[in-house]
Amino acid sequence: MHRPEDEPAPAIRRRRHLRTTAITIALGAVMFTVGAVALSPTNSSGPETTATAASVSGPVRGIAALRERVKQLPKDPGSWADLGMALVQQARTTADQAAYAQAERALRHSLRLQPVENLHAEIGMGALAAARHQFRDALTWAEKAIATSPATPASHGVLADAHTQLGHYGEAEAAVQKMADLRPDSASLARASYVFELRGDTGGARELMERALRAAGTPGERAFAHTHLSALALDGGDTAAALRQAEAGLAMTPRDAGLLEARARAHAALGKSAQAVADYTAAIAVAPLPQYLLGLGELQQSLGHRDLAEAQYAVLRAQETLRRAGDASADTDAILFEADHGDPRQAVSMAETAVRERPFLAVHDAYAWALHRAGRDQEALTQADKALVLGTRSALFLHHRGAIHQALGDTTAARRDFQQALNLDPSFHPLHAPAAREAIRRIDDTP
Repeated sequence: MHRPEDEPAPAIRRRRHLRTTAITIALGAVMFTVGAVALSPTNSSGPETTATAASVSGPVRGIAALRERVKQLPKDPGSWADLGMALVQQARTTADQAAYAQAERALRHSLRLQPVENLHAEIGMGALAAARHQFRDALTWAEKAIATSPATPASHGVLADAHTQLGHYGEAEAAVQKMADLRPDSASLARASYVFELRGDTGGARELMERALRAAGTPGERAFAHTHLSALALDGGDTAAALRQAEAGLAMTPRDAGLLEARARAHAALGKSAQAVADYTAAIAVAPLPQYLLGLGELQQSLGHRDLAEAQYAVLRAQETLRRAGDASADTDAILFEADHGDPRQAVSMAETAVRERPFLAVHDAYAWALHRAGRDQEALTQADKALVLGTRSALFLHHRGAIHQALGDTTAARRDFQQALNLDPSFHPLHAPAAREAIRRIDDTP
């Protein structure tokens, strides 16, 4: 296998059809703040320090070894930083909120041992802040890490993620370009893939994610690439390719929650409901993340299994109670869930807070939907347009805007958005895709 350095870094700015003044890196459902793309400060490929979403057992074993290391080397700031990063990873991949607090304690202990130019801990604190959706703090830590070591790619990765979520798209693009220039590895190539995906260039996104897969050096990086190649295929309506990518990843990392969700979505799109339910259930057993719970609940609802759907929604409501108690901002899945299955006015309140802290495309979309469900459609249209301003090819975003146009009486714009959503992915959502088809039929039947 060739080394990733054998291929040139992606020249993001050379794509003439992309405007370099506005570009984004992150996807609504999956962020690059830690995830499966390695941001380990030590740049190790071992299970103890590599940020990976491959499985639960790997990270847990790694954390045990790191805890033993800090016992043996209690004054080594690097060991404490590695433990902190591994705990951030565990929290991200298992939804274990207690691990975040443990991660912060480990990272701050590292900083007490070495308060100045502690690159490992600075990157770890940036990743922790981003994982908690504290993106202004993530930006500060990324800038500190870059001041400590300007040529460390991982620092620019955290910087790019923070800028993206804060709506600083030009700065985010520059950070990704710098990261790729320094080292065109799996982490930087995957971020570059999102630059093109969220600008609507799915072909360029797929090419770069395939390069990220070839450059992957860990099971987590390979799983991450397969997950997103599956999503790219599914979002383009190629369900067979989506299933192939998910299964290729699961053959190597059979307990990866992201891949299980990817296969669940592909099975659902192919009409294989029982297999989809099984995969969602397996993903939730690994990591009860809101997007998996919501995905399974809405699939069960679409099948007429209201009681089974409500079981998932009950868990989501319990998670929301814990979130409010912890004074954390809501993620998009929580906002969309509240808008569709709870109190739309509460969803608007959640979205207003979220968009102030994280003015990112998917948050604008969730805010638009909450406003629509609360009957505030003129305001909703403004937010829906912001969600699509970069040309993102999102069937869900288009459906949301179509419903808003329809509520405002603009049936021509509504039909256009609904049709574009279905053209992109005829099975983009178990409840909303049928609603889009029904909306088109009603518009067409109206004299």
